[in-house]
Amino acid sequence: MRNPFLACAAVVLTAAALAACGSSADGNDPEAAGAQRPAASGPAVPGPSATPATPPTEEPTAPGTSAPAATAEGPKTPVDEITPATGTFTKKQKEYLKDRVPKGMDPAAVLQTGQETCDKLRYLVKADRDTAVGAIVTGEIPDAKDAVAGLCTQHQALVDEAAYAYPDGKHSGKKLRPGVYRSASPTTGCSWQIAGAGGKELASGASDTGKSRKITIPDSAVTFTSTGCYAWLPEGAAG
Repeated sequence: MRNPFLACAAVVLTAAALAACGSSADGNDPEAAGAQRPAASGPAVPGPSATPATPPTEEPTAPGTSAPAATAEGPKTPVDEITPATGTFTKKQKEYLKDRVPKGMDPAAVLQTGQETCDKLRYLVKADRDTAVGAIVTGEIPDAKDAVAGLCTQHQALVDEAAYAYPDGKHSGKKLRPGVYRSASPTTGCSWQIAGAGGKELASGASDTGKSRKITIPDSAVTFTSTGCYAWLPEGAAG
């Protein structure tokens, strides 16, 4: 289930120029460079809705092309050969680009993809932290783990929390972790079910309010199924 916050983030961030991707003689990291770009002041953030938002779209790096995926296959440019058309890359930027730049690809375009991920997280965490974590859990912000580790380490807590959260869907076996969870940005069609051995229902519920709910996954749980709740975050994490 797509989250409405992300459509807003895409619109706002598309307007911000990522001119600093190849900077630097000043030695600023990408987030510092981002501070020199136009502020993302965007429209008011909408509340959760039962109607799926239009999937966010990314601006192409050049007419008719898409921003390169961090996991693009094929030969990669050796790290000692990764240089921008102008200026230099910082140490953190080069570490992020290692084994990520396909042969013949402009490394600044690859770096831009990671910086856009950091910008989205920065926007979302200001609007609603739970939604930012949920966007990582659901994969709506892809490559978040690597982008955060290399370019915006101040968001590491979001990635750490996402590692213990659940997106909508069916979860079972060793992936289940007992504990209390809260729903992040649920729709008005949020429902869940927890079952034990033999499919015996242990707990279930539904909410049409669009407000966060809490559930407890017991030690005896074998499966946990969620629909329309977006993501479930471990209670007790910073929020």
